[in-house]
Amino acid sequence: VVSSALNLAHDILRERYDPGVWNIYAAQASDGDNWDSDSVICREILSNRLMPLMRYYAYVEITRRQHQSLWHAYQEVRALHPHFAMQEIGGPDDIYPVFRELFKRQEA
Repeated sequence: VVSSALNLAHDILRERYDPGVWNIYAAQASDGDNWDSDSVICREILSNRLMPLMRYYAYVEITRRQHQSLWHAYQEVRALHPHFAMQEIGGPDDIYPVFRELFKRQEA
């Protein structure tokens, strides 16, 4: 389940990286496969626990099929947090170019 990784990320951030001192950026790549009930938990963890600590979070879904529950839950996170970005790609070869695009330098 994806929520266990998000919970671990939150624990690590709280223990090691004070958001008042660190600019925290994160990226997640996934095939989007997750339990429907866990996708709801992921939305809550991201919205309420991780995004307040983050400067930026990027999610890349690697799939050639229809989006599943994780993508839809993350669309709700993106609607609430402008510093949450999402992108879909067709295969693993596209992952680095899309991360370069998502993390390109932007003027403040």
